[in-house]
Formats: sequence, structure tokens, C-alpha cells
Amino acid sequence: MKHKGLAASLAVTMLAATGIGFVARGHAARTAAYRTVAVERGDVVSTVSATGTLKALSTVQVGTQVSGLIAELHADFNSKVRQGDLIARLDSTLLALAVRQAEADVRQARADSAEKQFTLDQARALAASGLAARVDLVTAETANETAQASLTSAEVALARAVQNLRYVNIFAPIDGTVIERDVDVGQTVQASFSAPQLFLIAADLKQMQILVSVDEADIGEVKAGQKVQFTVQAFPSRAFIGTVRQVRLQSTTSNNVVSYTVVVGVATPDLALLPGMTATVTFEVARATDVLKVADAALRFQAPAAWLAAWRAAHPGAAARSGSDAAALWSLDARGRPELVMVRAGLTDGQSTEISGGGVAVGRRFVAGVAASGTAATGAASPFQATQQRGGAGGPPPGPPGGV
Repeated sequence: MKHKGLAASLAVTMLAATGIGFVARGHAARTAAYRTVAVERGDVVSTVSATGTLKALSTVQVGTQVSGLIAELHADFNSKVRQGDLIARLDSTLLALAVRQAEADVRQARADSAEKQFTLDQARALAASGLAARVDLVTAETANETAQASLTSAEVALARAVQNLRYVNIFAPIDGTVIERDVDVGQTVQASFSAPQLFLIAADLKQMQILVSVDEADIGEVKAGQKVQFTVQAFPSRAFIGTVRQVRLQSTTSNNVVSYTVVVGVATPDLALLPGMTATVTFEVARATDVLKVADAALRFQAPAAWLAAWRAAHPGAAARSGSDAAALWSLDARGRPELVMVRAGLTDGQSTEISGGGVAVGRRFVAGVAASGTAATGAASPFQATQQRGGAGGPPPGPPGGV
């Protein structure tokens, strides 16, 4: 009998151990079936991102007002120039000949004017003594006026020729850096209709600007004076700082997308940034400091209908709070069963969202998805009731049918 009693005790002990093992494995399955994220305390910053192109704050196109052959170049790409520096010279041969021709025309016009003046004086004297007809006096006066006009025209042509000769020397109009050179020695430039560009000079590359194209959906969040951060491909790990200087009212439309140009001022004392670089700009439009926040995956998590139905059955008369800022989160209780928590959602940065209410605290974990272990059940049974399995109790509760 003692042996039978001992055997029975051992059997009970083994069954109990087996049951505990099943319960432990069932609880582990429940807790491992879901991916959770914890509530944290920190800052949430809402931003708007766009791309733009770096440009010099001020640029001047240097051209020529006369046509000719490029004889000398005294500046090249990246040359530092001062206002008044000689940067190019045109061949002056033809322009010098034009000056000599104009000088000759002036001398001829002066001689002709002197002759016509003498003729007029004679005609006046004869007319006064009655020895010349009135018509002769009028003719002499007209010829003299024409000669004076011709002299003036010749003098103007001479002044123009002299000035054109001076234009063969091309000087830097501002202090700056040459960022474009469009001509070479020996090249002929034509200034018949417009001044051709020879150089492009940037005023000060320590002060630059970014012309950012911002979508119309985000332009309302961008204001003058805002601080921005941006990166360029040349320095992907370095964050640069800028300030919004202007939001231009002129819009542009491309592929039915309306955008506006935002001018961002940038200081580059180390000259690391170069004109033409593409900048990825982030505008800070709102900030929530020292708040509770949770990963957006928890807010995007779609619980199966059975979860909500079971929660309502377990909480008769309770209703989920509604509103534009209301959000539903699901946590797991100590037994691994899902529990609905209604919170108020605030500012988001695209990765985390500010939350409040619902008794949330730092460290509380919420369901963000289904673990990849595949142990979550997908049946429609209530997740709040443990299912009986052969060999012991405590099987895993049903999980969501899909991921986040």
C-alpha cells in the first residue's frame, strides 16, 4: 500500500510539473508573440523636409560692351579678385584705328565749320552794305549751321571711339571669387545685341544662400526667421545651420505640383560649401519638450476585431474616447492578455508621437506588431480567456492576424 501511495504521489507530482511546464510555455508564447515598444520621455520635433541648391549670395556677370578678340586673360576659375582689378583685355587694333578715323573726321569737320563761318561773315558784311541779296545770307547761315552740326557729330563719334577703346580693358566690378570663365585667349566675342558673359563673379562665398523648393502643402509651416538644418552629399555626416530669410510669393508648377521658393541664408566661414551643391533642408516647425512619447508603430498597430469585441465584453458600458486627437494603444497585462488604453495624441516627428492621458507612464510597453516567431494564434476566440489544451492549461491567446 505504501508503494502504491508513493507511486500515486509521484504521478501527481509529475502531472503537476507537466502542467506548470505547459503554463510556463504558454505564458512565454503569449509574451513572445507580440513586439512591443516602451513609453519614453523626451522631445518631439515636427519638421518639414525639402531640397534646394546652394548659391552665392550675390553674383555679377562680367561682359564686354565692344566686340573683339580676347588678347589677354588675367583671371581664371577660383581666382580671388578685387574691385578694379584687370581681369581681361581685348585686342585694341581695330578700336585704335577707329579713334584715329574719328579724330580725322573731327579735324575735317572743324575746317569745314571754319570755312562756313567765314562765308557767313562775308555774307553778313555784304548784306549790310546792300551788295548781297537776302537769299545769299540765308544760304550762308544754313551752311554754317550744317557745318556746326557736323562738327558736333564728329566730336561725339570721337568720344565714342575713345570710350570703346577704353572698354578693351575689362575690370572686376566687385570683390569676390571667379566661379565661371566662359572665354579663352584668341576667342572672338560679339557684342552686337547684348553683352556676352566673360566671367561670373561671386561676391563672398562665406555668406551663401539656399533656394529651397517647398511643396504648397508645407509652405504654410515655413516662416521667415526659422532655424533650419541641412546636409549636403559632400559631408553626409555634418549638419549645417541656416536661417529662413524669405518666403517668395511667386509659385512654380511642375507636373501639376505647386511649390514655392524659400531663401535660406547660410554662413560658411570655412568655405566648405560650394555653389551648386544640392542641400537637403529640414525646417523645424513645432517642438514639444520633455513629454511622454511612443513609437508611431504602436499607434499604427491594427488590432483584430476580436480584441476590441472581447475588451468591450470585459468592460460593459465602457466606450472608447473619440476625437481627432484620440488614439488607441494596446498593452499586455501581467498574464499576457491584451488591454485597450485610450490616449490623446499630440505632436509627431514621423517616428514618435507625443501622448498623454490613459494613465501612461515612462516604461509602459504597448503592442507595436506581431513577432516573427509565428506563435500567435489567429483564431476568433476571446484573448481574455485561456484555452485548455491536452496535457495542461495556459495556451497562448489569439494574436493579430497580421503585422503592423
